[in-house]
Amino acid sequence: MEKEVMIEKEEGFFGKFGGMYVPAVLAGKLQDLYDNFVKFSQEDNFKKEYLNLLKNYVGRPSPLYKAKRLSEYVGSEIYLKREDLNHTGSHKINNTIGQILLAKRMGATEIIAETGAGQHGVATATSAALMGIKCKVFMGNTDTERQKMNVNRMRLLGAEVIEVKQGQGTLKDAVDAALGYYVEHPESYYLLGSAVGPHPYPTMVRYFQSVISQEIKKQILEEENRLPETVIACIGGGSNAIGAFANFLNDDVELLAAEGAGEGLDTNKTAATLTLGKQMIFQGADSLCLVDKEGNPMDSYSVAAGLDYPGIGPEHAYLKEIDRVQYHPVTDEEALDAFKLLSELEGIIPAIESAHAIALAIKELKGKNKLAVINLSGRGDKDVHRL
Repeated sequence: MEKEVMIEKEEGFFGKFGGMYVPAVLAGKLQDLYDNFVKFSQEDNFKKEYLNLLKNYVGRPSPLYKAKRLSEYVGSEIYLKREDLNHTGSHKINNTIGQILLAKRMGATEIIAETGAGQHGVATATSAALMGIKCKVFMGNTDTERQKMNVNRMRLLGAEVIEVKQGQGTLKDAVDAALGYYVEHPESYYLLGSAVGPHPYPTMVRYFQSVISQEIKKQILEEENRLPETVIACIGGGSNAIGAFANFLNDDVELLAAEGAGEGLDTNKTAATLTLGKQMIFQGADSLCLVDKEGNPMDSYSVAAGLDYPGIGPEHAYLKEIDRVQYHPVTDEEALDAFKLLSELEGIIPAIESAHAIALAIKELKGKNKLAVINLSGRGDKDVHRL
């Protein structure tokens, strides 16, 4: 592997976190990606095509639903931002549609992606099929077992699913494999699914996912004539959370994120990076990461494949440092209880990832009579067999 270089661009950093720490063969490629992103995202034709696809293909705006029975149970007024109702069943399609339009304009003939829970893989395969571009999705073999339905969906959509057998066979290993392939095939377009990795991905993913908080703000003002007091999301790498928070960062709104505590903070089976992580360079960016006693990245664990990741997006590390967002660990047991509870109270089966946000809302909003929005980032069809 070639010597790693760093490009110090102000737009690539969030405080002291972020940057571009990549093999030299990718540095120019990523700078070109950023230049094209800036160029096309400001063009009227690009924005028109993107918004048209969000409306007529994805099904946006997604509803903001007042969860009356959940509200009564918690003792606060709770709305659910229904990203689970998007085409493909999660928030991931917001980003893949945007990036696929960018890739098309850049002349890409092959899309590569990583996936954990499979939702980003499905969304990428869907967008690639829409645009007629071939697609490879890297997925750890542990995740291909626990998310078989999404593996079948990806293959049905024409994607090649590449099982990664190294490490624990989870999201970290899928990202490693996708990055390795990208180094060997820099002519490919790497459609990264979360707000992690080297610049410009955290910035790009935030841009495409910010539609979530744009809609929440408009919808809640229409329903309640005021902003919510609290917005809650789950967090693995950070894409749905930054999407839900982006347009509230300068408002007097409490922002809470639920990360996967797995079997507990006092065990080695956890994914609570923002609670336990240390600053280091990991997978192309300077951010927080779970580390072992020697200071090396360690394996993470969560019942939710989409949260089972030892790193975190650099913007979230910064938002934690400046105390703008409060990040809370939620255990597997708490998440599974919330998974069942929302299903029974509202007739909505959430993704186990999203159930972490429901569990956090139950803990933090109990009896407080607050107006809150929970970003329901995905649906739980893929997880029903886990119970």
